[in-house]
Amino acid sequence: MPTNLCRLECLSVSAHRILTHKQHKTVMDTRTATAELGWISFPANGWEEVSGYDENLNTIRTYQVCNVFEPSQNNWLLTTYIDRRAAQRIYVEIRFTVRDCASIPSVLGSCKETFNLYYLETDRTVSESIKGVEYWANAPFLKVDTIAADESFSQVDFGGRLMKVNTEVRSFGPLSKGKGFHLAFQDLGACMSLLAVRVFYKKCPSIVQNFAYFPETLTGAESTSLVIARGSCIPNAEEVDVPIKLYCNGDGEWMVPIGSCSCKAGYEPDNGNVCRGKSVCL
Repeated sequence: MPTNLCRLECLSVSAHRILTHKQHKTVMDTRTATAELGWISFPANGWEEVSGYDENLNTIRTYQVCNVFEPSQNNWLLTTYIDRRAAQRIYVEIRFTVRDCASIPSVLGSCKETFNLYYLETDRTVSESIKGVEYWANAPFLKVDTIAADESFSQVDFGGRLMKVNTEVRSFGPLSKGKGFHLAFQDLGACMSLLAVRVFYKKCPSIVQNFAYFPETLTGAESTSLVIARGSCIPNAEEVDVPIKLYCNGDGEWMVPIGSCSCKAGYEPDNGNVCRGKSVCL
């Protein structure tokens, strides 16, 4: 075989792409919304959906509430149904602004700079007819956390368009009672805006390690969970040590490799984790 053709033949090998970075899978992101979000708000004079701009002047859909001059606030905002896609632990990234209560003249002592985050597991969307006081008084939500602002804005800041945006991430689980869930935000008397809400889960990407292929694997129910993934030898490789497995940790990273494969007789490693026929080129 001519030398140049032989080299071409030797290089025509199917390579396995090795992914080593952790992955997030987004299941909802309000920043990509092109129409009204249509979340359920109760009572009617509580949360309000408006068009606005983020700090980069991109058009976004936001929800805001500012009933700080009225006592005993209890305003609820329920998202649309979110499919969890078999994930057992969900993460919520919230970007928001909060008005500094001290900067509001004559405000009542009930002014808040915090809000509450809840979730509701379900197999289907909650009906929009749940607007009665009885439902919200006994809402079957599970609380995730009370979220406080690291930075708040005053009237001077707002007038000068100096947005002090807070970004907080919370997670909850294990999820097992439904195929999806709703998020709920509770306002008890803040002057604030929800600029963006992104919901995602973590997973370990598919990878080839020690000449074994491991499939994409969802993280476990807890942030400390380790999920076992079984590996299978790549083409032209065979088991050396068994069992062949990796552990997917709660942050979406592979760890603790156990077992391995090696190239079969007549094949040799190429490009790290590929077994190709041994070259007979001269």
